[in-house]
Amino acid sequence: MRRALVFFIAVSTLLLTSQSCSITLNGASIPPELKTINVEFFENNAPLVVANLSQDFTEALKNRIRSQSRLSIVRDPAANATMSGAIVNYTITPASIEATSPNQAPIANASRLSITVNVKYTNEFDKKLNFEQQFTKYRDFQGDISSQEQGLIQDIVRQLTEDIFNKAFANW
Repeated sequence: MRRALVFFIAVSTLLLTSQSCSITLNGASIPPELKTINVEFFENNAPLVVANLSQDFTEALKNRIRSQSRLSIVRDPAANATMSGAIVNYTITPASIEATSPNQAPIANASRLSITVNVKYTNEFDKKLNFEQQFTKYRDFQGDISSQEQGLIQDIVRQLTEDIFNKAFANW
């Protein structure tokens, strides 16, 4: 009987103290009062524009928040938090150069696709968590971009949304 009483008190104490802390899911630390987030459309302001990149990025960010938190995504400026920004750079550059004969120009052996997103996060309950920051990710590839571009974009968008989510909700 005494063991049952001690067990009951221990479990009750654990439950009461955990309710006053932040809710953690998949490494995210989201205060209990934070219930809604407004994720605005991320326009593509990069010099090189790819069709559907804005839509794909915005939806991927929303899906990451939906799948890894309990937050409700709303289209309301009065949401508890807001995430906004723009795609500011989309570039394809040489990643490695192969030397050729002295009479020929060097050629790219591999190329790099880079995407940079500017993100502004506003938390109405804890202003210390607010930030405005650029996130850049890239993938190296060989050969022609046209056959690989959509797959590369998906990989980069996945990495970007993970970094943005972690910055906003995992406090790193």
